[in-house]
Amino acid sequence: MVTKIGIAGLSQGNGHPFSFSAIINGYDDAGMAASGWPVVHDYLRRRDASEFGFTDVQVTHAWTQDAALTEQLCAASRIPHAATQLEDLLGEVDAVILARDDWENHFPMAQPFLQAGLPVFIDKPLSLSLEELKFFRPFLESGQLMSCAGMRYARELDEVRVGFAEYGAIKLIRGAIVVDWPKYGVHLVDAVYNLTAARALSIVANECGHDSFAIAMSDGSLLQIDALGGVPKTFGVDVWGERQKSTHEIADNFSMFRRTLWHFVNSIREKRPAIPAQLTLDVMRLLIAGRIAQQEKRKVFLDEIVF
Repeated sequence: MVTKIGIAGLSQGNGHPFSFSAIINGYDDAGMAASGWPVVHDYLRRRDASEFGFTDVQVTHAWTQDAALTEQLCAASRIPHAATQLEDLLGEVDAVILARDDWENHFPMAQPFLQAGLPVFIDKPLSLSLEELKFFRPFLESGQLMSCAGMRYARELDEVRVGFAEYGAIKLIRGAIVVDWPKYGVHLVDAVYNLTAARALSIVANECGHDSFAIAMSDGSLLQIDALGGVPKTFGVDVWGERQKSTHEIADNFSMFRRTLWHFVNSIREKRPAIPAQLTLDVMRLLIAGRIAQQEKRKVFLDEIVF
């Protein structure tokens, strides 16, 4: 029996509806070329046909805020049904991917599907609202809801994940990324939290011309994250331990997205969380604490963030 997935939403600068749908369905070359997402088209064209698709899974319905964009998405990613309203997906699909990264829209868009019992994947960051996170918590705990950044599953960090103990005591992990802390900081926090069991204790905003944070970790190490704004593409992670160091530039979007989708599909089949709920909530707590540290110009302790 085919698991029918609906893809919903499109936010400015985020091509995930096109890439996620194409990874599941395959894609039409002419349709993707005309989609307005040349970067997505480029990395899809570099992959072998064997890397597309999951057994008995299809994106069957799509909805965006613009009917013309919805038609483009359907043509590019071989989606047979273009919905005219978000609510039209109810009763037609078995699960929903909310593939837009403006967290302010996540709660109102996801609520009806979660309350209807559908598994939902929400693009990063889940929410920076404590009240909304309270709502999302039980769905995370049951496995009905999954949310993360694809960098959690970055192929370039595989050796670090497997051999993390070989680094010895960690001194410093440093990450640099584009755009800003609220929207893109989650990439690096998710990546780091999937390397180490250490968690943030406190966070301070550095005084400079971009979003920069020094984070004291529970293992005594320092995590530094810089969101550099409008710079050339940068998704970097550096790790220094007592015995080993490494530098990683993360560029394989296709692999991280495919792995993310695999974990979502697997969570639907096994009816269990793909990611521990507390881990997702800890990532959101750190993002919220960073915003407070920046706004109030002070050190913020993570235990101040309670929901």
